[in-house]
Amino acid sequence: MGLMADEDDRKLDDDEGLPDGPPAIDMFGGAPAPAPTLSDDASAAYTVIARKYRPRTFDDLYGQEAMVRTLKNAFASGRIAHAFMLTGVRGVGKTTTARLLARALNYESDTIHEPTLDLTVEGIHCKSIIEGRHMDVLELDAASRTKVDEMRELLDGVRYAPTSARYKVYIIDEVHMLSTQSFNALLKTLEEPPPHAKFIFATTEIRKVPVTILSRTQRFDLRRVEPEVIVKNLEMISEAEGARVEAEGLMLIARAAEGSVRDAQSMLDQAIVQAEPGQTVTAATIRDMLGLADRAQTISLFEQLMRGEAGPGIETFRTLYGYGANPDQVMLDLLDHCHGASVAKMIGPQALVMPKDQSARLAAVGAAISAGTLSRLWQLTLKAYEEVRRAPDAAAAAEMALIRLAYAADLPGPEEALKRLQAGEAPAGGGGAPGGPSGGGGGAVASGGGSTNPVARSFASPQPQVSSEPVAVINTFEEMLALIEKKRDISLKLDVERFVRPISFRPGAIEYEPAPGAPVNLAQRLVGRLKEWTGERWLIAAQGGGGAESLWERQKREEREVRSEIEQDPFVLAVMKTFPGAEILGVRTLPQAEAPEGTATPADEEGDDDD
Repeated sequence: MGLMADEDDRKLDDDEGLPDGPPAIDMFGGAPAPAPTLSDDASAAYTVIARKYRPRTFDDLYGQEAMVRTLKNAFASGRIAHAFMLTGVRGVGKTTTARLLARALNYESDTIHEPTLDLTVEGIHCKSIIEGRHMDVLELDAASRTKVDEMRELLDGVRYAPTSARYKVYIIDEVHMLSTQSFNALLKTLEEPPPHAKFIFATTEIRKVPVTILSRTQRFDLRRVEPEVIVKNLEMISEAEGARVEAEGLMLIARAAEGSVRDAQSMLDQAIVQAEPGQTVTAATIRDMLGLADRAQTISLFEQLMRGEAGPGIETFRTLYGYGANPDQVMLDLLDHCHGASVAKMIGPQALVMPKDQSARLAAVGAAISAGTLSRLWQLTLKAYEEVRRAPDAAAAAEMALIRLAYAADLPGPEEALKRLQAGEAPAGGGGAPGGPSGGGGGAVASGGGSTNPVARSFASPQPQVSSEPVAVINTFEEMLALIEKKRDISLKLDVERFVRPISFRPGAIEYEPAPGAPVNLAQRLVGRLKEWTGERWLIAAQGGGGAESLWERQKREEREVRSEIEQDPFVLAVMKTFPGAEILGVRTLPQAEAPEGTATPADEEGDDDD
């Protein structure tokens, strides 16, 4: 009988518990529901990326190494707190960390019978805790239990021992939403909790949590995850999902996520379906999905504004607007570029999280413009962003803001304007048309004869001095070197010849690769001197590679080639062989002596003899 029962059980398992025969009709006499197809099963079984790749161990937590290290040391030494407070922006892993902590506190296996952070092997309680059905791990949402009576009811069960696990763990998410009375009811339990109870709180608004609660918990601030770390996570997920996404597109998603891994994974989930299966998702597609403007184009717009070119700047903006870029997003990009140029000026282009060519362009802008001007432009752009958001016609407001930014970028700073006025020079800038009247740049002084302002008279009395020296024009890299030599700036000349490996040169813009040992301020010095000599603002960018030889490197290479050629000369080889131990100390090119006029050369004399 036992054997027959086992066979029947196996048969039921094989048939999935269904009796043989035709499909049954439903209780209302209707036709049976059609069997689900493969596509229906796939749709029903699909899990979004943010849930599918949720960390299962502490090693899977991205960007929270400091917190994991602290917890590992605490668990190893047995100094485990009774209450934890996890805070940070959305999507950095607060709830995930809370669940991992609940598993670590109640971890138990055949060989391990104590709390541990090593969760690589699934323990006895791990599966039920992950699925949220463990009796001793209660996960609550503070938004739905704000009343004090509900909190007291919850705390009444704290004194009872856990049913099967080591600790009774209470996970309270968004704890800042509890009422004041609920916090007061929680205070006594947190101060003297039973040894078998642990509390884990998570919140995005740590300032709304009373200090009396914070002082009774061990606080962990989960940091925003850096874009590079998010990109690595997205690359891993893309490879696991069999999706191909351009690297620049992943960086766009990482920057748009603003430090939230969950937001980045959700955006990647949306980006993957932007292309057909097997096709590569391009950065342009992701940019359109996110509603972002082309970053390279907004950098070009920023450069035009910094040169005071309002007209070309408006044309660039209209091109971006025609492609669907939101005016407020363009203003946000300009804010980002102004910040990037300022940081690159103070620290260097390596401090910017963006492609090298873009960081080099912003570094060039930062080298060409003073810190005071960049700070002033930041304030103007910030105000322009608010105006664009409130304006009934956002595009028109953005264009007016661009004109204002170009005008302000071309104006001298207060200190520079004061020096020029004291020196009797006309204040430059203002965005006026070339050869035409000034655009009214705020520094103009009324020339009416009846002025009674002594300060105005003292500034207006000196006549402008016109410089007799013509403005230099540079069209090639060699002309620039010649101008530096002409101006006798020996230090700058030596540095340019030794450390500048030119990549591209055009009037107003230079790109170069710095040779090893190049001075940090070389680009800034060169910008200042060229602006002084040519009267134009130059953008000089130092990039990571791709440059030609510097003048000094070329000279050294040519010397080595000449020396190698001489060392292989048969006559020199014969001399070296005749005099063992001889060395070639140097190679000099003797100048050719010119024969006086009317003196016959040896070739002429030989010709005369032939005649």
